[in-house]
Amino acid sequence: MKKQPRKQAKAEQLYFIGLLPPDTIQQEITAFKQQALDQFKTGHALTSAPHITLIPPFRSARTNFSAMADFASEHKPIEVNLKGFNKFDQKVIFVDVVPNPELNIVQKDLELYAHYYLGVVPEYQPFHPHITVAFKDLKRPTFPEAWAYFSEQTYERTFAASNLALFKHNGKTWEISEEWSLGN
Repeated sequence: MKKQPRKQAKAEQLYFIGLLPPDTIQQEITAFKQQALDQFKTGHALTSAPHITLIPPFRSARTNFSAMADFASEHKPIEVNLKGFNKFDQKVIFVDVVPNPELNIVQKDLELYAHYYLGVVPEYQPFHPHITVAFKDLKRPTFPEAWAYFSEQTYERTFAASNLALFKHNGKTWEISEEWSLGN
C-alpha cells in the first residue's frame, strides 16, 4: 500500500503588535538607540522601529491579519506622554511612558481581541508600556555606565498614538508588515 503524502503545515512566523509614535519621535528615539550602540556597544534595539509593545512576540502561521482593521476602527487615538528614562533590573534601558489608564484599556482589549480573532495566546504579564533603547546585547558590566548616562538625560514628549503596527521578524530584524489607523 502506497503512503499518502502529508500536507505541509504552513511555516509559523514571529510577530508582535505595537503602537507607533510619530516619525519625529521615532527619529529622536532612534538617535538614543544609536548613542547606546556608539557608546556602550549595544545595538540590538536598532532591529525594530521605536514602538510601545501591546502584544509581545507570538508565532503564527496566519497571513491575514485584516481583523485588526476592525479593532483599530473601534478605538480612538491615545494620548501618550513620554518622560525620561527608566530600566528593568540591569537588563533593559527605555524611554518611560507615563501611566495612562486609556493605554492600559486598549492593551487589555487588544489582548482579548487578538486571542479571540487571531488565536494569539495571552501571556498575562503585567503591562509596563515603554520604548526600548538598549537590551539583549547590553552587557551587565557595561550597564551601570549606560544607565548613568541615560538617567541623566532629559526627554519629554507628548503625542497622539494613532497607528497600530504588526511587526514581522525576517530572521534578522523586525519589519512593519501592516499598519492600522486608530479611529478610522
